Amino acid sequence: MVLNQSPKKQQPDAQNEYKSIPPLESGDRLSRHEFERRYTAIPDIKKAELIEGVVYVASPLRFTNHAEPHSHLIGWMWTYRTATPGVRLGDNATVRLDLDNEPQPDGVLFIDSTAGGQAQLSDDDYIEGAPELIVEIAASSAAYDLHDKKNAYRRNGVPEYIVWQIYENKLEWFELSEGEYRQLEPDSEGIVRSRVFPGLWLAVAALLEGKMTQVLAVLQQGLNSPEHAEFVQHLAKFSS
Repeated sequence: MVLNQSPKKQQPDAQNEYKSIPPLESGDRLSRHEFERRYTAIPDIKKAELIEGVVYVASPLRFTNHAEPHSHLIGWMWTYRTATPGVRLGDNATVRLDLDNEPQPDGVLFIDSTAGGQAQLSDDDYIEGAPELIVEIAASSAAYDLHDKKNAYRRNGVPEYIVWQIYENKLEWFELSEGEYRQLEPDSEGIVRSRVFPGLWLAVAALLEGKMTQVLAVLQQGLNSPEHAEFVQHLAKFSS
């Protein structure tokens, strides 16, 4: 071990290696292998996705139009996850869906593979397969979250998909049924209930208005429900 070696002596090699790899830019058409090679080699890119073989590099994110609503959804899912052993939560986790799709959703909720979930963690710590629930924050209905990305999630068997469209102040919750996504509608109390995660209840209007106390109160009702208790028992038996 050379203790007095200056880190600056390593910079030319690092710079040459950096320059030898093409930049990752929106609109590039790449294989998943090449996408990962470029993404991991370029440290200044915070988020990039491969959707139907096309690269999308994220722009800087505004607070009100992304960061804050993102935190609200993550907080809602985190509360559910803490009360449901065997369920895992990811924030901006890379998901290897297939050879043409490697998204980085705003949030994923999935059942651990040891408890019967359909997704699993790879040896290099990426999600492989379709998580049970994916959540995205979209600028509007024109965003690719509701087009190419939605098609990729449907084709790969993601059971439930939530898209919060910020400019329209609208949230859509899709359920995969017979190979197609159909929208789950709120009941008479304005609550949408997950079909995959019993007890995961969402007061949609309250969320859109930023009333997180009410959102969490409704979720707690779901967590206190008999169906959630049965789900927790089921996961525990599966794991054991």
